[in-house]
Amino acid sequence: MAEAEPKIRVTEEQIEFFCREGFLAIERITSDAEVERLRATYDELFARRAGREEGRQYDLAGTDEEDSVATLPQILEPRQYAAQLRDTLYEANGLAIAGQLLEGLAETLQDRVLSSEIVDFGLHAILKPAGIGSETPWHQDEAYWDPAKYFHGLSVWMPLQEATEENGCMCFIPGTHTGEVLSHHHAGDDPRIEALVVDDGHIDISKAVACPIPAGGATFHFCRTFHYTGPNRSVVPRRALALTCGLPQSTREVPRDFYWQGEKRTNAGKRREEAARRLTESEKS
Repeated sequence: MAEAEPKIRVTEEQIEFFCREGFLAIERITSDAEVERLRATYDELFARRAGREEGRQYDLAGTDEEDSVATLPQILEPRQYAAQLRDTLYEANGLAIAGQLLEGLAETLQDRVLSSEIVDFGLHAILKPAGIGSETPWHQDEAYWDPAKYFHGLSVWMPLQEATEENGCMCFIPGTHTGEVLSHHHAGDDPRIEALVVDDGHIDISKAVACPIPAGGATFHFCRTFHYTGPNRSVVPRRALALTCGLPQSTREVPRDFYWQGEKRTNAGKRREEAARRLTESEKS
């Protein structure tokens, strides 16, 4: 959990909006000074490809070959590689607001909620390079998660520069948080690509709402809300951090069939397996 003290709370009207629509955008979650510090660390991590060997840095939109240009690189849990990303005001405010928003939703999922404590599920950094940054296709976050668990979670997405429709701000389909996780497939129907896409016909993107926000603002969305970010057509990189958190998980009586997860054959997955093998061998020696 963050050590910094939270400075921001959302209003009852904002909580009601989140409960009704499944997402919320706010203009400020941290200071300009912290944004500058985080941006410098963020750029340094991507420049040195932190986490590459462990399979935590990879191209979400491509096949992630070593000699290919990544159009949507991301780093899972970048806090492992930079202490500057720990105990931030962004994190403190994000967890505090998440608690407010999820408390508002808890009544509809009361049979799945174990406690009111907010758990930090993880942080990831997502980069859309200038001019070539790929879209992040329409999907639900929970489609990536454990099908044997109940989740009551959300993501706190913060851009480190202004997020616009030109460079890939968040877009949501209102009200989609109340349904189940729908079927997904790998982008391009290629199991070597990490990115998931909702199957055709499941959503009406004509209802999508774009949420441009300034640097240091944030969007919050429930783990089943359909969302998307467009390609980066601008001349500057689009940098974003996403903190995932929620109430404690519980186990389902019958696991769901997220068959698309079993189809995955990614290079990042191979690197993760190799890293785990090396760790096991070093612990035995």
